[in-house]
Amino acid sequence: MGYFSQSQFDIRLEWGIHAIEQMAGDVDCVIIVDVMSFSTCVSIAVGRGAKVYPYPWKDDTATEYGNSLGAFTASATRRFEGEGYSLSPVSLVAIPPETKLVLPSPNGSALAFKARDSGCAVFCGSLRNLEATAIACAAYHRILVVPCGEKWPDGSLRPALEDWLAAGGIISRLSERNLSPEAQAAVATFRALSTDVLRRCGSALELIERGFAADVDLCLATDADGRACKLQNDHFICC
Repeated sequence: MGYFSQSQFDIRLEWGIHAIEQMAGDVDCVIIVDVMSFSTCVSIAVGRGAKVYPYPWKDDTATEYGNSLGAFTASATRRFEGEGYSLSPVSLVAIPPETKLVLPSPNGSALAFKARDSGCAVFCGSLRNLEATAIACAAYHRILVVPCGEKWPDGSLRPALEDWLAAGGIISRLSERNLSPEAQAAVATFRALSTDVLRRCGSALELIERGFAADVDLCLATDADGRACKLQNDHFICC
């Protein structure tokens, strides 16, 4: 990786799965940021005392995995009605404590799985827990913050503004550390833009048009949750 490793800096930032593959082996802590909606779902569910098991594939194996754990498996798509849980954060606001929930996601879950395999500590950060995530991760010397982004129809990475801002928000709470230029740029963007601008970004407009404006509200509720979310073995817990 050489030029692109950011290894001379304490706090590093790079996008997507390739950041995990190329850079996670050289850090103590990885923070996964997938605001709409994996990170938000994790923050809401874990904040209510549930255990969230990330799962990287949206297929029948997710249900099989959930059954093996005695867990509910969230629907891989948002739903307007019906029982159970989904990737709609609204579906999780009343999840009971101690519920086991498998959350299939090709972005946040897949990156969490990959980061865990590198042997470092793994956290899931969102706008809802910027401060808590920064506090929980401050003890780690080398930190990689990974905005997940979304995918274009051909499967390639679409950088997502909401993930960039949330990553910058977490790093801004660690600004006394030695930040890479990439991390500094995310902080500058967070400080320059109000999170209200995210209501007009592409990801939010898509959700609003599909009838999920309430999900957008939950995703953009900055520091609404006071606990960080850490991957412990195979599931996220509060810390």
